[in-house]
Amino acid sequence: MSLIGSDIPKDKAFKNNASSLREMIEILQSRSREIGAGGGEEATAKHRKRGKLLARERIARLIDPGSRFLEIGMFAAYGMYEEYGGAPSSGTVFGVGNIHGREVVIVANDATVKAGAWFPVTCKKNLRAQEISIENRLPIVYLVDSAGVFLPMQSEIFPDKEHFGRVFRNNAVMSAIGIPQIAAIMGPCVAGGAYLPIMSDEAMIVDKTGSVFLAGAHLVKAAIGEEIDNEALGGASVHCEISGVTDHKMKNDEECLAKIRSIIGKLGQRPRAGFDRIDSRPPKFDPQEIHGILPADRTKPFDMYQVLARIVDGSEIDEYKTEYGRTLITGYARIDGWAVGIVANQRSVVRTAEGEMQVGGVIYSDSADKGARFVMNCNQKSIPLIFFQDVTGFMVGSRAERGGIIKDGAKMVNAVANSVVPKFTFFVGNSYGAGNYAMCGKAYDPRLIFAWPTAQIAVMGGKQASETLLSIKLNQMERDGTHISKEQQQKLLEEIQDRYEEELDPYYAAARLWVDGIIDPVETREIISKGLAMAANNPDIPRFNPGVIQT
Repeated sequence: MSLIGSDIPKDKAFKNNASSLREMIEILQSRSREIGAGGGEEATAKHRKRGKLLARERIARLIDPGSRFLEIGMFAAYGMYEEYGGAPSSGTVFGVGNIHGREVVIVANDATVKAGAWFPVTCKKNLRAQEISIENRLPIVYLVDSAGVFLPMQSEIFPDKEHFGRVFRNNAVMSAIGIPQIAAIMGPCVAGGAYLPIMSDEAMIVDKTGSVFLAGAHLVKAAIGEEIDNEALGGASVHCEISGVTDHKMKNDEECLAKIRSIIGKLGQRPRAGFDRIDSRPPKFDPQEIHGILPADRTKPFDMYQVLARIVDGSEIDEYKTEYGRTLITGYARIDGWAVGIVANQRSVVRTAEGEMQVGGVIYSDSADKGARFVMNCNQKSIPLIFFQDVTGFMVGSRAERGGIIKDGAKMVNAVANSVVPKFTFFVGNSYGAGNYAMCGKAYDPRLIFAWPTAQIAVMGGKQASETLLSIKLNQMERDGTHISKEQQQKLLEEIQDRYEEELDPYYAAARLWVDGIIDPVETREIISKGLAMAANNPDIPRFNPGVIQT
């Protein structure tokens, strides 16, 4: 293993970089606090008046004291559904926490947000929770407190393949493959949403606050003329003493959460994946220094080795093909003791053996070939892969095309697509075009995918995209006989740029669950370790078959 990185001079540029990134992190923390407040003070007061804990309070009492809850999708629906007053965190809190030392997926409706109603992104978020449970064979706990589908948007959540019904389909599939599902009805559970807890393996209900029925009292009266209140229709006594629909009647939230902990604590142990892990060592260099390494001006180069040196154990890496394809770093390392394969874009401008300049952040034919071979090696050796994206795409131009860049790029995409070991992706900076795909973007099934505040995700960079869109717009106007001045063109360009820059923003991606969250770069090492601990719960790794990869 070779030591990478070095001490960084704390010069003016370093301090400016650190100041810029820390400002981004302060914005991240401020927005996180705002989202954590849920539906606001008035809705929170009503919730507490009913004797109920808030969603995040329930999770905090459910997980092991002092342990970290890795929240996923906090920024889901951020800036969306404003015409309905917004939906902080899409009205659902979910992530992975430890219960009696075991990794468990936890999903909790936030009833302070539109009574816990499901928006389209809420459905997508719940499906993501089930996906993580299935991929890693993790038990899942549902803390149900929801009024069901948000009716004004029912057409966008009800009938399609990846809509509401898929959740119940997954309930059935998960039970069939032996994933324990525990549900707690801690508030209303209405209509189709009633199937989620009842299709779980074990269900409990909180007396006087929990209720479950296919139709509430108002709808029952309208449909068949029967007059009845919700408690008598589907409360805890009805379903624990008469119908037998639920298994346990709990007197309050606290007793309910203690019961879940007791059940999880008695689950049997199962075989684990054989990923290698030894005693952890901290990086030789301070992870906080990443703040000063990443340039405030995203057009400037930086050395990715210096970033990796502040993430991997002992700041050491066993590099693969060091002198070949140098705009891509590939190598074996350890993170918190776990053996990993690292694939990272190198932003620095480098020279080939022939002395040719290669632009940093671009994938050339040699780096694509190197990346494909390294991914195959990690699959053969059962070593999980970590991708650090800062990529503007594959090289373009006549020379690249004649050199076979499409074929070499396809090799790398093929290898990543067919990879069977757990993959984890972090957007450090740019993530443009097919570079996103080759570096294990969302479509390539990373177990976890997070963005740093410095990330941008799009088919191409803002400047190139805006100028392309402007050119298309002007051509259309010319065909229609419309001519505009240079000043009008500039104004139109600025409008296009503003719209495109908004879509490049990592919060835009996080709102739509293209990423699982936005994090301080310093958290990266801990999240990778947590992800690998999750992945180790599933020993069923299929045989790697790279498919057709042309040489």
